[in-house]
Amino acid sequence: MSFFSKLFSRAPDPKEEIRPLWHRLVRLARDPAWYAECKVADTLEGRFDVLSTMVALAMLRFEQDPDTIPSSARLTELFVEDMEGQLREAGIGDPTVGKKVGNLVSALGGRTGALREGLRDGDTALAAAMDRNITFNEGGSAECVAVKVRRLSIVMNGMPYHHLLDAELQL
Repeated sequence: MSFFSKLFSRAPDPKEEIRPLWHRLVRLARDPAWYAECKVADTLEGRFDVLSTMVALAMLRFEQDPDTIPSSARLTELFVEDMEGQLREAGIGDPTVGKKVGNLVSALGGRTGALREGLRDGDTALAAAMDRNITFNEGGSAECVAVKVRRLSIVMNGMPYHHLLDAELQL
């Protein structure tokens, strides 16, 4: 490689390593089972709730290994990029995008804390956390969501890091 090509070449974006996982989490959040079986509201709020729960689960998995903690920050960056793009696509103007994204990131942080506690404290606590953090239609089931979340958490926690990055997740 020549001096000039080294000088002007760009380092790979570290978020790209996480992007396949991000896309897989989005697909998992769109799984019709959340909305048909558990009766999560099929609205912007309900879909955000499920997506942020998927992201929070991955972040909790990354917390388990000090070497993978930077991946949590990269996943959050992808989340922010996507939410900002969604808001702009919805017609939200520049003056308010930052504040709205900040609120969404705050919701993600709250969801991560609720999941951490719920997964640690048992099925009843997890169902209560899901009841507080998920928007349901009438007859919605926090217990149904809690079962799926616990199952996905077990799968993620049992996966080697590189398998998780390769997005080898199933609901």
